[in-house]
Amino acid sequence: MKQRLALLGSTGSIGKQTLDIVRRRPDEFEITTLTAGSRWESLVEQALEFKPDSVVIANEQHYNAVKEALSKEPIKVYAGSDALSQVVTGGEVDTVVNALVGYAGMLPSLAAVRASKRLALANKESLVVAGEHIMREAAERGVPILPIDSEHSAIFQCLAGEASAPRRVIVTASGGPFLRTPAEELERVTVAQALAHPNWSMGAKITIDSSTLVNKGFEVIEARWLFGLKPEQIDVLVHPQSIVHSMVEFEDGAIKAQLGTPDMHLPIQYALRFPERGELGEERLDFMKNPTLTFEPVDNERFPLLQTAYDCLRKGGNSCCVMNGANEVAVAAFLSGEIKYTDIARVILGTLERAQFVATPTIEDYAASNLESRRIAREIIQH
Repeated sequence: MKQRLALLGSTGSIGKQTLDIVRRRPDEFEITTLTAGSRWESLVEQALEFKPDSVVIANEQHYNAVKEALSKEPIKVYAGSDALSQVVTGGEVDTVVNALVGYAGMLPSLAAVRASKRLALANKESLVVAGEHIMREAAERGVPILPIDSEHSAIFQCLAGEASAPRRVIVTASGGPFLRTPAEELERVTVAQALAHPNWSMGAKITIDSSTLVNKGFEVIEARWLFGLKPEQIDVLVHPQSIVHSMVEFEDGAIKAQLGTPDMHLPIQYALRFPERGELGEERLDFMKNPTLTFEPVDNERFPLLQTAYDCLRKGGNSCCVMNGANEVAVAAFLSGEIKYTDIARVILGTLERAQFVATPTIEDYAASNLESRRIAREIIQH
């Protein structure tokens, strides 16, 4: 029987690569739901190819256009953010692939877990914002959460078959486009420069997050919840070649690493086919083309927001949610030319200072904190 997939964020980078895998393995997978934010033309094109039961366009302004374009197809069309959470709960869905970007992915992840759906997770913000809630509910229901992020997939692969808990995990970071840029020059960075990631092809928001190492900070938070670790058990090393995707150290000193080319098809397919592997058809790692693998510590002067993420993780409560909301607003402002690159950190730190701290937040508290952090971040940007 085919595995039925609800693909959230189908028009983004991870979504498109997930569809590549479905094309290659039509006997294993079928798409039952596709969703997009505002790229309605791409959503329609995908729907016409994969013939899902339903599609969701989150931006309600495009509902009529999607509805009209699919009027001759037996495809249900929904709109709005609430629909994202509703479509994952249907009986025709086996696995939810959450490839949404940002806070918008948290409630659909929670809905998938509560509906006892297998969750293939690329939306790290789900666990950054509400990791404690989501992992607890997944454990209570026996719902598997399979990581798609290359770093967490690497850790997951290294832990597969191990009876012993890890002593620590080592998350690798490429260092992004500004690894060698002096800190005093960063305020003059342009959007084009920040989007020029040396190794990975990703969406604009995550590419900026990678350049500031906010993305790596969020991966630390995600690793804490996915693998039940303490913050001091998670280290970050800069690895410019992006060949070693992460490592796990055990009590006896053994270190396991997962290596591969910087390509997301592998972790996506591993999450979908776990515990089995299979032919992928992508470029394989050639050690002769990569004879030198190097590692170095993170420069916290150049990348202060990694430490901010650790601070939020240790403080707990709604701190990580506040950081995420402020970051989403700050990155959007940088991309639109409203602020300088170095202002991203200023906006995040200022928001964390002003936002109300909630020690034991509910899901409703996270929603309120998300709104508050965005409001404060906009105020800081405008003044």
